[in-house]
Amino acid sequence: MKKNILALVVLSFITVVSCKKEEKTEPVVTEETKENTVTGFYTVDNAQSIINWEGSKPTGKHTGTIALKDGNFEVGDGKITGGTFTIDMTSITVTDLTEDTGKTDLETHLKGTGDKEAEDHFFNITKFPSSNFKISSVTEANGGSMVNGTLTIKDITKEVSFPAEIVITDTDVSLISDSFTINRTLWGVNYASKSIFDDLKDKFVNDEIGLVIKVKATK
Repeated sequence: MKKNILALVVLSFITVVSCKKEEKTEPVVTEETKENTVTGFYTVDNAQSIINWEGSKPTGKHTGTIALKDGNFEVGDGKITGGTFTIDMTSITVTDLTEDTGKTDLETHLKGTGDKEAEDHFFNITKFPSSNFKISSVTEANGGSMVNGTLTIKDITKEVSFPAEIVITDTDVSLISDSFTINRTLWGVNYASKSIFDDLKDKFVNDEIGLVIKVKATK
């Protein structure tokens, strides 16, 4: 009888220990773990996405916006793994001027929709109505994210990188870049560039265009 009781006690002890071991091996799912499993395609919300631009010359600067036509992010394990965006060059808008101070004239010049001889001074939207940005990778840098990709303007493709704040959830992706610059002459936008023409004196337009990209996309 004593032997039977002892056997039952030993068996019970082994069972309890075994259950505790099994409990320890069960994975713990945290909010961070859930976030890292987010995967899928997110479509750009054009109404909540915009590119802000700034151009300058010795006498001042101009600011404006350009809209996105379409685009998407590809997300895997909670990180952006790819994406492509069509930029609507026909939507170029000047925001620092009014109709009385030359808004329409500058927009027409930038778009190249005025005089025939000026159509290719800047972006020539009749021939090149859209541009494109394609994400090749997103890497970590200085505690933030660095977006790397290729920008195509006027059928010329160059590599571009910029820092950005990125937030990814199961329902949407938000990307807001820091302010960064591109050299317009790399894409054949040469009008009044002192690096291209040497007789402009102070009648030049700076090569650098400042950009801030804001993109919102949803599943």
